[in-house]
Amino acid sequence: MTVTQTRPLSATEAIETRRSIRQFVQEPIDQNDLREILRLASLAPSAWNAQTWRFAVVQDPQLKERLQEAAYGQKQIGGAPAVIVVYSDMEDTLHNAEETAHPGMGEAGRTGQRQTFDRAFGAQEEAQRGQWGLAQANIAFGFLMIAARGLGYDTVPMLGFDPQRVRELLGLPAHVQFAGLLPVGKRAEEGFPHHRHSVDRIAKFY
Repeated sequence: MTVTQTRPLSATEAIETRRSIRQFVQEPIDQNDLREILRLASLAPSAWNAQTWRFAVVQDPQLKERLQEAAYGQKQIGGAPAVIVVYSDMEDTLHNAEETAHPGMGEAGRTGQRQTFDRAFGAQEEAQRGQWGLAQANIAFGFLMIAARGLGYDTVPMLGFDPQRVRELLGLPAHVQFAGLLPVGKRAEEGFPHHRHSVDRIAKFY
């Protein structure tokens, strides 16, 4: 594994030092680091191991420029060396349900996985099961930010964009649902420190 700092940060360090960064150092992202970030994000949990998430990694300058237009001109898209578009493809997941069965479960596991998915989602409307798949992809979106920070990179999660334009730019099917856009790179600013509610404000203990 190639990393661009002395050591990977611990999970605690990555969470505590993560910032929403909108200005990035103008240098390409190490491709080994990028693949490792995606690998770590792919270890996120999902119900029935569905793994509905998909990643479209945009590094081409011209495509980033068009993606920035689809994101209402937000400059962090064009300024980041890479933008990861995180989306859910529930139809692909259903079509290939057997792939998500653990090999240790054998052929019975593959058959059972198919039956489980067909029973749970077969009668649902495309949009309804798409929302379920998006909930799983949102978990991976969070993992992606922590994985990037752990390897010394910074991100900013974005929901301000035209989904249909992004589908068209990337050639994605109409049914996919977006968890968000994630510019990734080395920070060229420090960003604001965390300002969060206390645990007592947001949690109830029973």
